[in-house]
Amino acid sequence: MSASTRVFVARLAGTAVFDPIGDQVGRVRDVVVLVRAKGAPRAVGLVVEVPGRRRVFLPLTRVTSIDAGQVISTGLVNMRRFEQRAMESLVLGELLDRRVQLKDGSGEVTIEDVSIARQRTGDWLVDQLFVRRRSGRGAGPFRRGSTLTVPVDAVQDLTTRSASQGAARLLEAYEDMRAADLADVIRDLGAARRLEVAGALTDERLADVLEELPEDAQVAILSGLDRDRAADVLEAMEPDDAADLLNELPVEQAAQLLNLMEPEEAADVRRLLEYAEDTAGGLMTTEPVILGADDTIATALASIRRAELPPALASMVFVVRPPLETPTGRFLGVAHFQRLLREPPHAAVASVLDTETEWLTPDASVGQVTRLLAAYDLLALPVLDAQRRLLGVVTVDDVLDHILPDNWRGSDDERMEAIAAQSAPSSRPESGRQQSGRRGVTRG
Repeated sequence: MSASTRVFVARLAGTAVFDPIGDQVGRVRDVVVLVRAKGAPRAVGLVVEVPGRRRVFLPLTRVTSIDAGQVISTGLVNMRRFEQRAMESLVLGELLDRRVQLKDGSGEVTIEDVSIARQRTGDWLVDQLFVRRRSGRGAGPFRRGSTLTVPVDAVQDLTTRSASQGAARLLEAYEDMRAADLADVIRDLGAARRLEVAGALTDERLADVLEELPEDAQVAILSGLDRDRAADVLEAMEPDDAADLLNELPVEQAAQLLNLMEPEEAADVRRLLEYAEDTAGGLMTTEPVILGADDTIATALASIRRAELPPALASMVFVVRPPLETPTGRFLGVAHFQRLLREPPHAAVASVLDTETEWLTPDASVGQVTRLLAAYDLLALPVLDAQRRLLGVVTVDDVLDHILPDNWRGSDDERMEAIAAQSAPSSRPESGRQQSGRRGVTRG
């Protein structure tokens, strides 16, 4: 092992992991430690996110270097999905933001970072905690308590979970993470910790994360929020995703949340709930990019440049007569992104319309939607009523979410685990110490 002999774990979050020849294996998402009744907690491995958003376990015995901005491994990584054991704790997911008492009697502190240090034996132990004292009485709302670094044995109750634990430091460590990746982190947390993290997220960020979670996790988190907050989060979700989630709730609970939503936001969701889930109307989103015929190409390009817009919806703009909100006036056609790039910005968007694009009725089946998307290599299709008004848009993402099995992530895990079992490295000990294998790899 070379380079750093002490590492603060929060700074490791997102660090790239490379094999010996310089190819990136993945990124660090957490550190696994064994919290023992006696002695300092021992760090045993890293949770690494590899391509495919899979989180796997990398033993520290297979890490040759931890340095600024990079971790170097021996190149052998078991691709089985990480599963936390009963005696293990995740530093970022569980220890950060935990409140503990200082043994000197000076009060309660909150853990903001954890240091692991390499010993002469080769083991990595938790040796220091970066903590923050509680702000004193009468302190202003923006004044925070003082910070200090203490030895790990200077605190008590490290193994005891706080009755109420914040999530500020955990989210700070993951602040640059995409919503889909943060959803994977939250999915691996315990039920209580999930709710604590959800409570610390903004409505918009939580809405983005919920859209990436399995339905059972969505329901559990939304049901754990107070009703007003749950309604606010539903308002921040895409209407089709909000409708799908409400369909999973008991009828009475769904009705209560709809009544608490802003009328305009609730109207879109109510309209979607009128359609069967396996139809174009049930799959569509009611908020595509909609423009009038007199709008310019510059306006169209600015509209699809929004960072929060899903790629499938950014592939085209839908041009209609007023009103410009669904259900719109008469549908005129679509303008494809690539065509917009080739024309002068001052030209009217109506000059580049594709007026012969395929379209759907709201009662079209999933099979019809799938065949049309595939036949014409489209990312999205308009849904029109009998008066040719635009009701919404079905994207390829919506179709995939519907036709893939509920456990498609788990099925992929099983397939990868079968591959990993065939190619897993030997569990032969790497040193004279007795080691126990973990899912085909050895642990130091």
